[in-house]
Amino acid sequence: MDNPGDKSAKTPNLDKYVIKDPEAFARNVAHMIEQAGKAASAWVEPREKGLKRDTIADPVTDVVKTLSRVSEYWLSEPGRALEAQTKLFASYMAIWSNSIRRMSGEQVDDVVKPDKGDKRFADEDWGRNAFFDFLKQAYLVTANWAGELVTHAEGLDDHTRHKAAFYVKQLTTAISPSNFLLTNPELYKETVASNGENLVKGMKMLAEDIVAGGGDLRLRQSDMTKFALGENVATTPGKVIARSDVAEIIQYEPSTPDVLKRPLLICPPWINKFYILDLNAEKSFIKWAIDQGHTVFVISWVNPDHRHAMKDWTAYINEGLRFGLDTIENATGEKAVNAIGYCVGGTLLSAALALFAQEGENRIRSATLFTTQVDFTYAGDLKVFVDEDQIRALEAAMSAEGYLDGTRMATAFNMLRSGDLIWPYVVNNYMRGRDPVPFDLLYWNADATRMSAANHSYYLRNCYLDNNLVRGMMKLAGQNLSLGDVKIPIYNLAAKEDHIAPALSVFTGCKYFGGDVTYVLAGSGHIAGVVNPPAKNKYQYWTGGSPVGAFDEWLTNTSEHPGSWWNHWHKWIESQDDARVPARQPGENGSEILGEAPGTYVRIRV
Repeated sequence: MDNPGDKSAKTPNLDKYVIKDPEAFARNVAHMIEQAGKAASAWVEPREKGLKRDTIADPVTDVVKTLSRVSEYWLSEPGRALEAQTKLFASYMAIWSNSIRRMSGEQVDDVVKPDKGDKRFADEDWGRNAFFDFLKQAYLVTANWAGELVTHAEGLDDHTRHKAAFYVKQLTTAISPSNFLLTNPELYKETVASNGENLVKGMKMLAEDIVAGGGDLRLRQSDMTKFALGENVATTPGKVIARSDVAEIIQYEPSTPDVLKRPLLICPPWINKFYILDLNAEKSFIKWAIDQGHTVFVISWVNPDHRHAMKDWTAYINEGLRFGLDTIENATGEKAVNAIGYCVGGTLLSAALALFAQEGENRIRSATLFTTQVDFTYAGDLKVFVDEDQIRALEAAMSAEGYLDGTRMATAFNMLRSGDLIWPYVVNNYMRGRDPVPFDLLYWNADATRMSAANHSYYLRNCYLDNNLVRGMMKLAGQNLSLGDVKIPIYNLAAKEDHIAPALSVFTGCKYFGGDVTYVLAGSGHIAGVVNPPAKNKYQYWTGGSPVGAFDEWLTNTSEHPGSWWNHWHKWIESQDDARVPARQPGENGSEILGEAPGTYVRIRV
């Protein structure tokens, strides 16, 4: 530990910042420029050939429009503007004064410190080197100040304020000194030590990633070469036993001599691929459920193209969920099924249950919802991308191809956590010139899917924009839907740190169902809160009374349990019906075997 009285302890080693071989450095800079040219060509070429069309309205327009509303408040009153500027200037002067005092050997505290867990400023020279320390503090002060301008701007509607706060967060995260070579001591030292070879490798990777994206940047977050479907991800044994235009139905092989009489149908989101629930043998919810005695069937959604442009929610219900129920009945003879819906797959399942209730379709006897929203009042940062102007622009873009390109949706999700999912990889890949490490979760995250135009437009308008499902205004198959018609028991799982389906949003949706709802809150986020096998003994979950009243009050009166919620869910399933029958094999009852799990639809890449 440094001795506060020892001036040498605060003196950075400047030798690490001095280029030792100028000739080698100059050569590598020339090679870097060459690779940068290739990256530029990879971006330009598909546009010149007409293979890539940037048809979506420039998002910068909405950013400028939104932040202009904030500026109007502060600039409309000179005294108000002067007060804001004075506050920022005073912070800068305090940082400058502290820097002078520190250089003279005085021990002083920073004006501002990074948030706990902020990994951007871990290198010791962010504190030991006066230049980088000043940059760090000036940046943090400016970022906080910009956020406060949005918070304290009066006269903004909730949506505009939400968008402004989100855009400011994106901008301040992007301009962090940790993201640039000359203002990041760690990057600077690595560049000097390698005589710039890291930059050559980084520009080469950038060109490769633009080529891989067909003219758009496909940011690599994992070493994709280390994974293969059916070999080391999505390995649970099973068979594809049915296929429609939008879905393959996979039946998995049993691992127990007897199984629960009620089969289990899993409806995953079509925004990502189903194998998040089957990453590997240790993390696989599918395998674990099989080991508990469930006969597991999974819907594997197609990766749509222009042929699926008009496939809407009715089609996904009929050719996905209803098709899955028919397949299960044909394969097992069972007319009573437990169902699971994950994220938007759970929203679709909820809407389908309301439709089925009107039709007298009662084969689903219990429903489990993983991080699912039906009430979108508190839907989180994804609402930033949803207003009438943005949806119209998106619909115009989708009309050209019949679908939304998967990379655009992946980028939107990554932006929700850009400090974790974008900028660290920009720095690691393109500035440090390092390949990302193999990580199955990020391999899955990068395996993006397209969205059919009709499906995605319906989702954005009926859920995020108009919140029609809980208003009784969602219409499917000519019927207005009411969740109050759904009388079956619901197990509604939320995740405490979920940024896609916030726990509050999931909680508020519980009251709209017509039957008994068991609300459970898992630790961690949208993925880790769900994919949390008991053997890992990670995180925790909370159970309590009925999900009524205020969320904070419900949380205050809960019981906390260590580890995974999976066993709690299984006991809940058994409380509905624990009857067992001999294990069922795929292909019994004359079911056709169309192929091995994980099937063909999941292998279609963007």
